[in-house]
Amino acid sequence: MEATSSAEFDPRAVSRLAIQREVTRLLAPVTFTLVWLALRFLRGYRIDNLAQVRRRHREIRARCHTPLLVCANHLTLIDSFLVAWALGSPAWYVANFSALPWNVPDRGNFAATPWQKAAIYVLKCIPIQRGGKRSDATRVLASIAHLLRSGQTVLIFPEGGRSRSGRVDLESAATGVGRVIRQVQGCRVLCVYLRGAKQETWSATPKRGDHFSVAISEIEPKSDFRGLRASRDLVRQVVGRLGEMEREHFDGRQ
Repeated sequence: MEATSSAEFDPRAVSRLAIQREVTRLLAPVTFTLVWLALRFLRGYRIDNLAQVRRRHREIRARCHTPLLVCANHLTLIDSFLVAWALGSPAWYVANFSALPWNVPDRGNFAATPWQKAAIYVLKCIPIQRGGKRSDATRVLASIAHLLRSGQTVLIFPEGGRSRSGRVDLESAATGVGRVIRQVQGCRVLCVYLRGAKQETWSATPKRGDHFSVAISEIEPKSDFRGLRASRDLVRQVVGRLGEMEREHFDGRQ
């Protein structure tokens, strides 16, 4: 079952996303700053090549204006915050709000209470139930496709969850990313590989005071297959590129 096209997307869902976008935009100066302060000073994190990554990200966005889906490796529960921090500053996101990625967190981890639901709402999130109903996944994928067509940026972890091996896992790649790419004409993918110096395997959060190296790579996946085979082919291209970036990361540390 494929994500619905923009023409078929529920008008009420379109309105809900538009309202959420405006709420998050209005609160952005406060929420962005609080998240940044928590990462930088409460947790003591830093990104080693921050200026270089942000400059490269701006160059990629300026060169082409087709839909951009961000796909990253996944080791901790706060990876989406770290990826967003790596790609832009709070002030830059306020001025370039569409560049701030929408996220698709696990409802069980981030939307289990009313306070959590409110928090992720204002942080540009659409929760999904991992292993939940197929109709729920289809609805979320339709929302993602709509946002991308509308010029918004979306972040998805194509492995479908935190890697239990601590390395990019090609075999765990979920077809959802491939389905979205199929549905959005001209969709490009910004592959982001992020790794903390102290991160050996998966965890809830990186260790306090950790510092991260980040690499980004732009690709435009294509497939000659159709249907589910095409979705699998596309997501394997994305996860395969993340795997190559991981090998380059560890080769550079030797």
